[in-house]
Amino acid sequence: MKTRIVFATHNKNKVREVGEILGESAFDIVSLDELGIEDDAEETGATFEENALIKARSIWDKIGGYVLADDSGLEIDALPDLLGVKSARFMGHDTSYSIKNNKILSLMKDIPDEKRTARFVCAAAIIRPDGSSSTVRGTMDGYIGRKIEGEHGFGYDPIFYLPDYGCSSAMLGDEEKNAISHRGKAMRAIKDLILEQEM
Repeated sequence: MKTRIVFATHNKNKVREVGEILGESAFDIVSLDELGIEDDAEETGATFEENALIKARSIWDKIGGYVLADDSGLEIDALPDLLGVKSARFMGHDTSYSIKNNKILSLMKDIPDEKRTARFVCAAAIIRPDGSSSTVRGTMDGYIGRKIEGEHGFGYDPIFYLPDYGCSSAMLGDEEKNAISHRGKAMRAIKDLILEQEM
């Protein structure tokens, strides 16, 4: 019997990505939309881990069981206060990522390549049926590119350059990206924690 995990998100891209990473054979990943539940938790944490736990706990308090949440974002060393835990809120939730990405490129137009280092961070939190919780973190290092490139991925992927691959993360296929991404690393660690609990 599959273990049901409620993923505390309305983001269809994340649901699909996490389903691919965790593997549909072992888990039944259910989104908030499928359950008709609103996520009204305010992300007031100072870290990705704190925000992931806030979101997970908010949903667990309503339904119990296994609840998974993540908080992720982009950290840019040359612009340390711009994004981070505020990545999704940068320029407003309703602003398209095309506009956000162009704004970041504009702010960084005079910054030399060696100072364009950045990383994607994903903290994932799992709350178990008994109410205990764990958090894990995954990162993917790279640089902010000079232009928007790629049709895959979402969010800031088109400006995030991976030197080992010679392309942006939006130019990788899903399987290739999941193998190296911040979310892939965090979710595989969560999977191990759940399997340990279930065995």
